[in-house]
Amino acid sequence: MTIETDDLWVFGYGSLMWKPGFEYTERRRAALPGYVRRFCLDSITYRGTPEFPGLVLALDEEVGGHCDGVAFRVPGLHRKVVHEYLRARELVTYSYLEKFLSVEIEGTDGAQALCYVMDRSHQQYRGGLSIEAQAEVIATAHGPAGSNVEYLLNTIDQLKSIGVDDPDLTRIGALVAEFQAGGG
Repeated sequence: MTIETDDLWVFGYGSLMWKPGFEYTERRRAALPGYVRRFCLDSITYRGTPEFPGLVLALDEEVGGHCDGVAFRVPGLHRKVVHEYLRARELVTYSYLEKFLSVEIEGTDGAQALCYVMDRSHQQYRGGLSIEAQAEVIATAHGPAGSNVEYLLNTIDQLKSIGVDDPDLTRIGALVAEFQAGGG
C-alpha cells in the first residue's frame, strides 16, 4: 500500500489507542523501534494531581527497544486540526517531545508518524521505578480523567485486542490487584 504524503499518521501506545479523541480513516497495528512503553511519567493533570501524582505511559528511548501499538491515518484535509488537538492534549506540561519517527505499520511500507516521546530532562520523568513501585502508585492514584487503574486496564485490553502481550503491564496489573485486595 502506498502512503499519501499529506496524510498524518499518529502512533498510539497508551490512551491514544483506546481514546484517540479525533477522527481517522484507518487504524492499523504498528511498531516503533528504538523506544519502549514504560510507566515513567508523573501524571499531575489526568490520572493524578500535583499533590498525589499518578503514573502514565511514555515512549522511553532505549537502544534495541521496540514498542507495539497502533497507527491512525488522518487525511491531509484534517491534518492541521488533529495536530493542534494532539498538541493541546499531549503537551499540557511539556513532558513529551513531539517527533516524527519512522514507524512500521502493518500492511504498508511504513511511514513517518507523529509520536510523543518522553523528555527525560523534564521534572515529571520517573524512570527507574521498580515494577512494584509503579503498581503501588497506579493502585491508588486518581485524577480528573479517572483512576490510574482504569488507564492501566484499558491499555492492557487494547493491546490484547491487537494481539500484543506486554509482560510488564501484565505484571503491574497483577500487583495492582494484590494492592487493591490488601495484599500489597
